[in-house]
Amino acid sequence: MTNLQENSSLPPGMLYEMHKALVIGNGESRLWFKPCHQNIYDNTVITWGCNAIYRDSKHCVHNLVSVDYGMQQEIYDSGWCDENPEFDGIHNVHFANWSPLPADVADMMFMGFDIPETFIHRSKNRTSQCVISGKDPNTLQEKIKIAMEMNPHLDMVDLKLKMEKDVGVWITYVNGNDVVISIDYPVGWSAGNTALHLACQTHPQEVYVLGFDLSSYDKPLNNIYKGTDNYLPVDTKGFNPDNWYNQMRTIFKEFSEIKFYLTDHDNEGFSDIENLEYITKNDLSERLKII
Repeated sequence: MTNLQENSSLPPGMLYEMHKALVIGNGESRLWFKPCHQNIYDNTVITWGCNAIYRDSKHCVHNLVSVDYGMQQEIYDSGWCDENPEFDGIHNVHFANWSPLPADVADMMFMGFDIPETFIHRSKNRTSQCVISGKDPNTLQEKIKIAMEMNPHLDMVDLKLKMEKDVGVWITYVNGNDVVISIDYPVGWSAGNTALHLACQTHPQEVYVLGFDLSSYDKPLNNIYKGTDNYLPVDTKGFNPDNWYNQMRTIFKEFSEIKFYLTDHDNEGFSDIENLEYITKNDLSERLKII
């Protein structure tokens, strides 16, 4: 077992010796790959997935990553965060901004405030602890107004729709035996690139990246779960890819000792990255023994 390094935000149990990582995004280029249908027969592969991939099966990935309030609550309510010793000894959930508090805090915080119930999202089971997160509906409209003024070239309906996602207060009641790990770094990144960075923190020899489709504002949203709970509608525009692109570039350069393999990626903008190779889904299946 590799020793925990000072710059890692993962506990010692998350580090593996001589392994490969497969980081699975939810872009439409991975429609052919569903963890509930395919098996990976290379037993050195540790898998990382994001958000609604958990819906595919209870054993779909070793590590599940989410940074969105609504999706975190959905995952927790599903029972996926409970201990699961049957899953090869590795079953972890990584949530951003995850700090449990006494449950009484959730009741006290609404005293003196008239917040409509439609903006208060509580998880299923009441326990003695909870995590509180979300967007303040009272200040959101002012932020939307400022964003519209700063971006007059954007579709205003689309901009408002995206900014109003996850509006309100999300109260998720938690128990003491879950497998949730709070993400120390990176924070404020997309779920996919957060998962990619966390995977690299475990120091694999090789990292295979699947379903990381760069979005585009002039095309429809690229996500296999769009139109479902806690996702934007099917007809939503895509996002400006600059932040996503810059986060990936940062990772490739920070972990220069790791060899990255980007699968079925139609953007050649990383051609200058020496530790990156473009491969096809057939290459991926052959290398990781996916059947």
